[in-house]
Amino acid sequence: MDHAWLRAPAAHVAETARTLLGWEVAANGVRIRLTEVEAYAGTGEDPASHAHRGPTPRTKVMFGPAGHAYTYFVFGVHWCLNLVCGRAGEAAAVLLRAGEVVDGWDLARQRRGEVPDRDLARGPARLVVALGVTAAANGTSVIDGSGPLLVTPPTRPVVPSAVSAGPRVGVAAAHDVPWRFWLTGDPTVSPYRRHVPRRRPAPAAPGRVGGAGEG
Repeated sequence: MDHAWLRAPAAHVAETARTLLGWEVAANGVRIRLTEVEAYAGTGEDPASHAHRGPTPRTKVMFGPAGHAYTYFVFGVHWCLNLVCGRAGEAAAVLLRAGEVVDGWDLARQRRGEVPDRDLARGPARLVVALGVTAAANGTSVIDGSGPLLVTPPTRPVVPSAVSAGPRVGVAAAHDVPWRFWLTGDPTVSPYRRHVPRRRPAPAAPGRVGGAGEG
């Protein structure tokens, strides 16, 4: 396959993410139309990116070639799924944040439970669960059918005027960078929650130990 986004440099990852809206990702009997994605750049360019400080055993797949899956476990709770972009040696990836199930509804409901259709893949963890994706997908091709995932062009082209952009979700660094893209007004897009920095406890007054149980 020779899709344009496979040849785009990592520096163009934001535009790559935008163009992936409307594409379909299939795995384990479920097919999802992408309605929300989020871009992450590479070494030294994006402090929110796993690849910001260079390759590690976990992030080496982000350094290409494009067209492979990058999965990671977050908060010790759920998996997230990314599509690797950029030329070989250039780190970039697009997080698949949400989508509309267009085939395999019964399987998606078995995995997700009895939830409204719009919530079957509404959020990055839900999308992964609906697809039945596991860590085994990491590093596999998403374009040639050799791996568990297959990404295909949209059946309904997305016009630029139908796309919105805004800040990213769930990252502490560079969260205001407007590299999250979604189909405007689509009910399957996940709700936005602005990052709120954690407050550090105020230091205790000199000569005292703070606490609620002083006698």
